[in-house]
Amino acid sequence: MSISIGKTIKVPQELVNAPDKTGSLQQNGLSVITFCLHTQGRKGSYFLKDHLLLYVKSGNYKVRFRERDYTVRSNEMMFVHKSTLIEYDKSGEPDSEYVLDYMMFFLNDNILEEFVQFAGVKPIYPVSDVIPVSIIPINDLTRTYFESLQPYFNKPEQVSDKLVKIKLMELLLHLSESNERFLYQLLQPGVNDNNSISRIMEENFTNPVSLQDLAYLSGRSLSTFKREFQATYHTSPLKWIRNRRLDKAENMLLETSFSVTDICYSTGFENIAHFSKVFKLRFGLAPSEFRMKFKPKENEVKSI
Repeated sequence: MSISIGKTIKVPQELVNAPDKTGSLQQNGLSVITFCLHTQGRKGSYFLKDHLLLYVKSGNYKVRFRERDYTVRSNEMMFVHKSTLIEYDKSGEPDSEYVLDYMMFFLNDNILEEFVQFAGVKPIYPVSDVIPVSIIPINDLTRTYFESLQPYFNKPEQVSDKLVKIKLMELLLHLSESNERFLYQLLQPGVNDNNSISRIMEENFTNPVSLQDLAYLSGRSLSTFKREFQATYHTSPLKWIRNRRLDKAENMLLETSFSVTDICYSTGFENIAHFSKVFKLRFGLAPSEFRMKFKPKENEVKSI
């Protein structure tokens, strides 16, 4: 599965108005969004601002992370750590008219800390092989839990924040009691401790990341990350990201036939006007003008 050219979606923020959304519940530190659609296949990419628990009631949901595929099938779950870019390929089953029915639970660190206190969890040992993506088997009790949520989505205005939080705690208890390994994976503070800043930047400069995301991915505090970045690159992270995106955009304008809009989004810029403005400031021409002036014509390429 290859990533489609287009804008990477920041989730959960940009799923609030998704056209296929059938319901949602919101509470401080938690978002639950349900989807149901008919599809033979849709692809895209997400950048997770929070941890994700994905439950597929019907259909298939394939996720790619760092060249490895993970597939969640009907009545299965997946856990993905926050600050992760994933590509997805989702589809319904042919024998059910291609219905794809799934729930996405987004959890921030605060809600996980509340769960630790609520459940009295005391991790015994650290997990040395934390992986950002993992498939979670579920049992009949967990399956019944998902069915119990449906009335909450039917009348969300009648559901209090406290009740939403209790229902989430119930889910985490179900999962932690049936799968101890999941509990330790969930509660690890990070999955990329002491990573090279240069590698983190190269892997993520086209993603919709914040400085807090980059610090988290590198296993550093925000202040340490900014200090070490300045010492290494002699510029700020935001300036470095902008220039690296412009370098990639320049290359794509000259070496590919993708439209300016596609190049804008695939290099990490979030709107055309801003992309055109900063590109012209750097190269002296708007992107389309730059391509017309410097991209070799087909006959010129063939003659070479």
